[in-house]
Amino acid sequence: MGFVFLCNFRFQPGSSCQLEKTCSSRFEFEFVFDMKAIRGWRLGRTSYMPGARHRARTQKPAWIIALVSVITMFVIGAYMFPHHSKAACYMLSSKGCKGLTYWLPTSPKEFYDEITARVMIREVLSSPRVIKKTSKIAFLFLTPGTLPFEKLWDLFFQGHEGKFCVYIHASNGTPVHTSRYFLNREISSDEVVWGTISMIDAERRLLASALRDPENQQFVLLSDSCVPLRSFEYMYNYMMYSNVSYVDCFYDPGRHGTGRHTDHMLPEIPKEDFRKGSQWFSMKRQHAVITAADSLYYSKFRDYCGPGVESNKYCIADEHYLPTFFHMLDPGGIANWTLTYVDWSEKKWHPKTYMPEDITLELLKNLMSIDAVSHVTSEKTGEVTWTQCIWNGIKRPCYLFGRKFHSDTLDTLIDLFSNHTSMLHKPH
Repeated sequence: MGFVFLCNFRFQPGSSCQLEKTCSSRFEFEFVFDMKAIRGWRLGRTSYMPGARHRARTQKPAWIIALVSVITMFVIGAYMFPHHSKAACYMLSSKGCKGLTYWLPTSPKEFYDEITARVMIREVLSSPRVIKKTSKIAFLFLTPGTLPFEKLWDLFFQGHEGKFCVYIHASNGTPVHTSRYFLNREISSDEVVWGTISMIDAERRLLASALRDPENQQFVLLSDSCVPLRSFEYMYNYMMYSNVSYVDCFYDPGRHGTGRHTDHMLPEIPKEDFRKGSQWFSMKRQHAVITAADSLYYSKFRDYCGPGVESNKYCIADEHYLPTFFHMLDPGGIANWTLTYVDWSEKKWHPKTYMPEDITLELLKNLMSIDAVSHVTSEKTGEVTWTQCIWNGIKRPCYLFGRKFHSDTLDTLIDLFSNHTSMLHKPH
């Protein structure tokens, strides 16, 4: 949809450059100027105003006019009502929808969408947080299938019924359960491919499912290789009464940081606001609501952040979406670190996996005593920055959970968890 008008504009000398116009609906513009009158007016000779010279109108072939009109209508329609089918897009350009819109300006709809999004987010974040005796923590498990540590989690949850809920996104099949707390807790799931937006989709499905229960006030994302490092009571008080959400976020000017930003994300996501961090979060209800409801910023990562989106970039959506989202919309509302410990010392694409021979009481004590987190940039120099873990103004240990633990470590972990519960309660 969209109309262009056929207009006849005539200058009126001595009338402050006002235009007298008459228009009719057509798909082309026609400007008729009395050039001699204009020339005379510009030279100050307003007394000599001859009439317009009449010329025979050049006849254009009707098929040219029709073709130009159809193309104009098609481009306007494609811009205002973009088709989401990639097949349709590739009829226009080898770059698909992105190639068609690359040279087009930001639409008014996108501008007002951003204003609306920011207003709604501000309203949600300004709502008071109410913690009651019935408030619960939602444990969101992102797994391909069966959870290998259900027996350990069963031990962790025992005696705390009514203070938690479990939600499972199983992407590759129905899990086999060994704990009653996990039975029939699967949500509607879909395939998850590492590094793609499907990871974010799964996280948002988990949040949306957990938000249906109004008693869920805290939401923690965990994987199938995650294990608890603390007792339930310690974990519950740490998360429930914290004044921030635990979303990892830092600035990385290297090729695996802002180097993954693309101009297609503009103007909503400036390059200087592009952030990086771990995907494993713990967030309060207000933050869960805006994450599950977001469409404006999510769509930028869906369309322009993924393996192979651009030949010289390898954007990983789950490493950038939430850090960037919260840095832009509520930077003071996040801790800038995650409650889940991960060992990146091997400097590979994936973190270290703990094997049975690695599991000792000393290891668990070391993980529980960490009170500062490091972030390493992807520049050649690999600059390291340290952040002290501050909980409501008090320096506290950073981590409540750990990954990645091999499934063969289950028995050793259960033994340590059962025999050292007093250690798990200690704040330091």
